[in-house]
Amino acid sequence: MRVITMDQKSFWEGLLVLLLLQEGSAYKLVCYFTNWSQDRQEPGKFTLESTDPFLCSHLIYSFASISNNKVIIKDENEAKLYQTINSLKAKNPKLKILLSIGGYLFGSKGFHPMVESSSSVLEFVNSVILFLRNHNFDGLDISWIYPSVKDNTHFTVLIHKLAEAFHQDFVKSTKERLLLTAGVSAGRQMIDNSYQIKELAKDLDFINLLSFDFHGSWEKPLVTGHNSPLRKGQLDRGTSSYYNVEYAVGYWIHKGMPAEKVVMGIPTYGRSFTLASAETAVGAPASGPGATGPITKSSGFLAYYEICQFLQGARITRLQDQQVPYAVKGNQWVGYDDVESVEIKVQFLKNLNLGGAMIWSIDMDDFTGKFCSQGPYPLVQAVKRSLGSLE
Repeated sequence: MRVITMDQKSFWEGLLVLLLLQEGSAYKLVCYFTNWSQDRQEPGKFTLESTDPFLCSHLIYSFASISNNKVIIKDENEAKLYQTINSLKAKNPKLKILLSIGGYLFGSKGFHPMVESSSSVLEFVNSVILFLRNHNFDGLDISWIYPSVKDNTHFTVLIHKLAEAFHQDFVKSTKERLLLTAGVSAGRQMIDNSYQIKELAKDLDFINLLSFDFHGSWEKPLVTGHNSPLRKGQLDRGTSSYYNVEYAVGYWIHKGMPAEKVVMGIPTYGRSFTLASAETAVGAPASGPGATGPITKSSGFLAYYEICQFLQGARITRLQDQQVPYAVKGNQWVGYDDVESVEIKVQFLKNLNLGGAMIWSIDMDDFTGKFCSQGPYPLVQAVKRSLGSLE
């Protein structure tokens, strides 16, 4: 009879625990919502109080701003926002709600006055903790879009000072430690220029990887391309080989960000083009951005609920190499994500043991369920189902 030694027994017990942990691992579902979506016309008008508090594990309000080295929210319904945060958390005590500072319009310049001296950084850090605690936020997301080569040390120092202060606050406080995250670029050149990744990895709880906007109407020469392809396309050569989710995720991990701290972005919008010829494939010449959406009113851009309307009478093609769809109607071309493509993306991130999925943004999904005949929040719900258990 074979005798199992204690060492062998503990090895097998340890392996079993590890397998069970992997099988039952919980993922983050991080959902941004924008403060300007409440100003859209019905039925695109989105208000936080109508949100299901169990939809996501983390909600991120975007965007707050900085004035005189202090965090401020420019929101007409500010008082209502804080009430809503408290009522959502009363319904789901596990829900984490973070405040994001920055964004595309705030840009890099918005951070410059604050990071220029250590005293102004300290003033900002102290104002942040007070603000988050007073208004019942669970953490801060820094969406510095994007630090330049000259800024990247400022960015690292800012994150480090925030992490230190959040830890000290936690030691003194009876509450949970405030979370610290960052919305970061998926472009290889930007990753190289903007981030000291090994340093950031020590201080950030996780990154929200903006793995979309790989192609759009800003490119020259202007040809059609998908907003958020999962993988490299057959036509991609040179630097365009980097313009996909798989490459961006792999590059962040290669540069030193632990896989479990990478939360992979999935968009609920598409990028559109006006075709310049009878060609309709990826890489077809375009004369400019696509027509403005009836509700979002931005050229070259359509929310998923607008895409569902566009798809009526359109010709849909699934890109086998990039694992995402695009649609053509007349001279209009849009590359987007649908239920099938987001499910494939979630399987990809689970295979890599990433931290979870990030949605930009829940207010551009078909949150009312009126447009796509797939129920409310079809994309977010598909991501959630595919992730399995949430943190």
